[in-house]
Amino acid sequence: MPANVVVNGDCMATHNAPIVNDGFAQTRTNHFVVNGKRLHFNGFNAYWLMSMASDPTTKTKVTEAFQQASTLGMNIVRAWAFSDGGKKPLQISPGVYNEDTFKGLDFVISEAKRYGLHLILSLVNNWDDFGGKKQYVQWAKEHGGQHLNNDDEFFSNVVVRGYYKNHVKNLLTRHNSITGVSYKNDPTIFAWELINEPRCQSDLSGKTLEEWIVEMAAEIKSIDKNHLVEIGLEGFYGESMPDKKQNNPGYEVGTDFISNNRINNVDFATIHLYPDQWVSGGDEARAEFVKKWIKSHIEDCNSIIRKPLLIAEFGMSSLSAGYTVKARDDYFGSIFNTAYESATSGGSCSGTTFWQVMTQGMDNWADGYQVVLEQSPTTAALIAKQSQKMSSLINSPMKM
Repeated sequence: MPANVVVNGDCMATHNAPIVNDGFAQTRTNHFVVNGKRLHFNGFNAYWLMSMASDPTTKTKVTEAFQQASTLGMNIVRAWAFSDGGKKPLQISPGVYNEDTFKGLDFVISEAKRYGLHLILSLVNNWDDFGGKKQYVQWAKEHGGQHLNNDDEFFSNVVVRGYYKNHVKNLLTRHNSITGVSYKNDPTIFAWELINEPRCQSDLSGKTLEEWIVEMAAEIKSIDKNHLVEIGLEGFYGESMPDKKQNNPGYEVGTDFISNNRINNVDFATIHLYPDQWVSGGDEARAEFVKKWIKSHIEDCNSIIRKPLLIAEFGMSSLSAGYTVKARDDYFGSIFNTAYESATSGGSCSGTTFWQVMTQGMDNWADGYQVVLEQSPTTAALIAKQSQKMSSLINSPMKM
């Protein structure tokens, strides 16, 4: 079938919208484009931004991180736009919000704009940190009178789905208290992410999650036609192309990289990779997995999915055996080179966002994967070089 057609069930839709000069990113087959020019990325994750920004004593950490990133030429940040229940929540209970935390997110967006950074904002967590799907299920029990036995019912229960849709609406229609621009009209936001690392292991067929993605991607587009949408997938293969499951690290999680990303209203694909957590064996086995994992997903997005790919999470933990800064630099450098080679050849991989940047004095937030740029001159130099290489491609006009 033609490359610019996306099939979802019985529905067919043109994936490529006309290019318009409004500063919002769009996709042209398997590339990103803004204002008629190709767009490539070198960036990072910083899940902590909203939390730190909502506290007057720590909000300068956001500015510091963005200033440093901008100096190194980075141009995209992936962060959380959720904190459900618990300590310092954004969403206190279904549809009830903490204005101070919301103002923290306003600040993150305004500072990103100030430093020329795009934002990918994730809308809920698969994991329990910051509430996640477990908190939504608990709310449905407490407030919705639902009798639920499994956190995976987040994806199927009608009350829980309603809570999520309400959060989407409240977030997308939020009027930024600093910039005066509603989130859905702000081109600083590059994309919405449906959920961080969705897994539904109670239904390994992938059907439960797929139905949820179809519904929620359409919900976002019904409110916000400006922004791109991605799922938040790690990249695990599923039932639609069983032979590709051999690329998984020995298990399945109820997702399907191929069929999930071919859904109408999903604009681009993502992968994560954590060989130190996923792959047993030594360094050689892990290195081989990384090479194969990235290569197979780039090829899929080139020839089957026909949408751009972002390597959205990768890192090396200082808690891992054999860790050194040089080992981390070599690992980052290898992934950077793969992304650049794909981009220069017209391939689908348009960039990377490593996990993760922190600033000095954030030891209590550390997870072992943090990169403190002021303390890591060789890593900072590597990042700056990659930014320069990727930015050299940004100004090349689209060849139609």
